Amino acid sequence: MSFDLFSGTDDYISNDALSRDVNAAVALGRPLLIKGEPGTGKTLLAHSVAKALGKELLTWHVKSTTKAQDGLYHYDVVARLNDSRFGGGDVRDIAQYIKLGVLGRALEADQQAVLLIDEIDKADLEFPNDLLHELDRMAFHIPELERDVVAKHRPIVIISSNAEKELPDAFLRRCVFHYIDFPERELMERIVKVHHPDVKDALIEAAIVKFYELRGISGLRKKPSTSELIDWLFVLIAGGVPASQVAQAIPFLGTLIKQERDLDLAKQRVSWS
Repeated sequence: MSFDLFSGTDDYISNDALSRDVNAAVALGRPLLIKGEPGTGKTLLAHSVAKALGKELLTWHVKSTTKAQDGLYHYDVVARLNDSRFGGGDVRDIAQYIKLGVLGRALEADQQAVLLIDEIDKADLEFPNDLLHELDRMAFHIPELERDVVAKHRPIVIISSNAEKELPDAFLRRCVFHYIDFPERELMERIVKVHHPDVKDALIEAAIVKFYELRGISGLRKKPSTSELIDWLFVLIAGGVPASQVAQAIPFLGTLIKQERDLDLAKQRVSWS
């Protein structure tokens, strides 16, 4: 069976393995769980899938305080209480005080949407389990309205994780999984050229060499990521720094290294300016 739907976009480089897993998740109607180092393009993948398939993208940014209920709907009890006291609306109409969350809006969308649940591992351990029923059924019940919200079109669900916490086995069984490996130099060069198409090859080559030299330093708490390399190149271009200078030292080191201990360690191992 062939279901080649996604193969990347003009601004997102995908490899064969990633494209296959995206398309498998779409075909199965299962969430795609994406893990990888911060800055490897997990969030951008959802944007790319939506762009490639011509779908609306809805994003649920997960925080440490996020609950599964937040994605379903919110009943504004306070607003209804205020209206009952001060006459601001028809309190008998409960529906006006209920707003759908991101998952709820994805289910009720008139066209199939792409739903990104971003950094799911930031929430507590119960969060993934609390979503199992809704992600399986693609439906949930609003008891205040005695109404079921049922998917008109099953959304394409992409879930990102930085692997800060282990996710429950029951949740993992329901997902297609892909780990985004950190790009090798050849792929990194292609990624960089997508974002900086007019930069001279000599500057890109010098920057990439220094970038991997930094990443190779033992003991770094936070290695520089792809997104930081792209930012660094932007700064180099804006500052008119030639490739020859980058080959000798690392200008604007703070664009790549973000922790004081790592900065001290990097300055001991590499030339910087």
